[in-house]
Amino acid sequence: MVEPLSQAAALPIRDGLVCLVTSRGGRRWVIPKGHIEIGHTPEEAASTEAFEEAGLIGIMNPVSVGTYHYEKYHRSHAVSVFIMTVTEEKANWPERRERTREWVTFETALARLAEPELRVIVQAVATMAANDAFVVIPRRAMAE
Repeated sequence: MVEPLSQAAALPIRDGLVCLVTSRGGRRWVIPKGHIEIGHTPEEAASTEAFEEAGLIGIMNPVSVGTYHYEKYHRSHAVSVFIMTVTEEKANWPERRERTREWVTFETALARLAEPELRVIVQAVATMAANDAFVVIPRRAMAE
């Protein structure tokens, strides 16, 4: 059996809202995600995708909040999701002509996202956020 391709995704959060982007074809709402380049950690890859796909910069939680799976081109993909606390939103970003960026409530995000496993992760994060139960820990703080 072929191992799934590993990817990383950012779940961008700011002021209790989630940032979604459209897929390149514009038909689906997704969170920024992509392949993990050699020499990068999964959270670095997620941060890069958040900037490239949505123009977002922020603090990445180095601990994944979950993994979801999907099929594309007859290949299984496993995507580790990392919370990004957004600190900056750029007006210009690499994929701005290919994607639409929108800030929505957790409830709206859950209604728009197609992947069932991703919805479970987002629901769990929404519950944690509603209860002030998660804290973003920058990697540099973990090393101390």
